[in-house]
Amino acid sequence: MKRTCHIDLLICDCDGVLVDSEILSERIMREALSAHVPLAELEVLLHGTFGLQSRDILARVETHFAIRLPHDFHAQHLLRCEALIRSQVQVIPGVHAALHSIDLPLAIASNGRYQAVEHALLRCELSERVDVGIFAAEQVERPKPAPDLYLLAAKTAGVAPQRCLVVEDSVTGVTAALAAGMQVIGFLGASHIPPEHAENLRQLGVEHLIEDMRELPALVERLCYAEPAEVQP
Repeated sequence: MKRTCHIDLLICDCDGVLVDSEILSERIMREALSAHVPLAELEVLLHGTFGLQSRDILARVETHFAIRLPHDFHAQHLLRCEALIRSQVQVIPGVHAALHSIDLPLAIASNGRYQAVEHALLRCELSERVDVGIFAAEQVERPKPAPDLYLLAAKTAGVAPQRCLVVEDSVTGVTAALAAGMQVIGFLGASHIPPEHAENLRQLGVEHLIEDMRELPALVERLCYAEPAEVQP
């Protein structure tokens, strides 16, 4: 009997899922902000903020420390991040083989800027595998944690949200994907992921977690062909 796949589209976040860029962005932000606020207190505030847009993180910093950062701080931060990512970002180990083993169309949904995501994918030789498109923060009115980016990707592909499978690393991204009505795999293998993060994602309702991209093809296969009642964590 021929099996029926229940997933029609794979959607991946970029930073921290396909490329190990979050650690670079965090380093640049920490170094730049340490000139304006106490570093020890800043470390506590920044903990777990990955996945948020940098503008939202800076707003938290201004509110917490009751300061006003220079008017061009955000723009300069983006320029420094994008320059560093273009020259240094590395692909997550195992991503190439994993994505080419999965027989599903692929879209990218990122809170980053389109050009930055495009350059990261080009540097890491992933662009050719992305056959549905890149969906970035400036394309929607409300980026993650709102579901808009994921819904836009599904609509563009002509796929119902419930037939989409998302790979995400952050609370922000998982919140967005679940709000879109999509099934989510939590990825814990990037260098910026703290030890307690698995439990954070479980509390949001993520049932399937992986630490190595080599685990992804088999899990996607299982989720694709399992009836909803059969899928277990």
